[in-house]
Amino acid sequence: MRTEELLIADLDYARLVPLASHKALADELDRATVVPAARMPGNIVRMHSRVTYHDERSGERREVELVFPEEADMASGKVSVLAPVGSALLGLEEGEAIEWPFPDGHVRRLRVERTVAPAD
Repeated sequence: MRTEELLIADLDYARLVPLASHKALADELDRATVVPAARMPGNIVRMHSRVTYHDERSGERREVELVFPEEADMASGKVSVLAPVGSALLGLEEGEAIEWPFPDGHVRRLRVERTVAPAD
C-alpha cells in the first residue's frame, strides 16, 4: 500500500502481532521498523494517538483515536486498527497522505493533519 518506512513502537508491535491474520495489518507489520516506545516520534500515528485526518476523496475531516479492536467505540471516536481507516493511519507522519482501498471498492486518500501522541 505504501513504501515509505513505517515506524511502530515496540509495545504496540507486541500487541499487534497476534492480530496479523488481518491482511492489511499483517502487510504493514511485515515492513515495520520497531523502535522503543520512548524513542517514538510524537508526530507518528501509533496506538492510542489522537489523529485529525482529511479524507481527500470525500472532503471529510475527522478526529479519532487509534485503538485495539476490543477498545473500539465509533460513538466516542475510537477507531480499531483493524478498520480500514485504522490500518491506513497506522505509522503515518503528520502531513503524510496515503491511498488506501476500502471495502466499498473505492481507493481513498487520507492525509494526517495532526497527531497527538498518547500519554505513556
